[in-house]
Amino acid sequence: QVQLVESGGGLVQAGGSLRLSCAASGRTFSSYAMGWFRQAPGKEREFVAAINWGESSSKYADSVKGRFSISGDNTKTTVYLQMNNLKPEDTAVYYCAAGPAGVLRTWYTGYDYWGQGTQVTVSS
Repeated sequence: QVQLVESGGGLVQAGGSLRLSCAASGRTFSSYAMGWFRQAPGKEREFVAAINWGESSSKYADSVKGRFSISGDNTKTTVYLQMNNLKPEDTAVYYCAAGPAGVLRTWYTGYDYWGQGTQVTVSS
């Protein structure tokens, strides 16, 4: 059974940093693309970042470019989202997702597996 488990969320002041982790189990994800999405109250789930483990290519939403960084470990079982210079508008539940490798999808229906989410709250 495929499982994605996020961790690392919390409360941080504006300008601070957090690193989210997503532990993947149940299959080999080396041929998958891994993505991070977020959803704030009353808003739709939006793309944050994605990475192709097989090619090490990555993509970011314009709103986080230059502040967030996505990476994966060498075992291809954990993907990270390093978030720097956090802003109050980054407050949301952050979700990890896995989907087919290749074109890095920015739409949430392009992913097959999802974690339960982790809350990130940025105070001003």
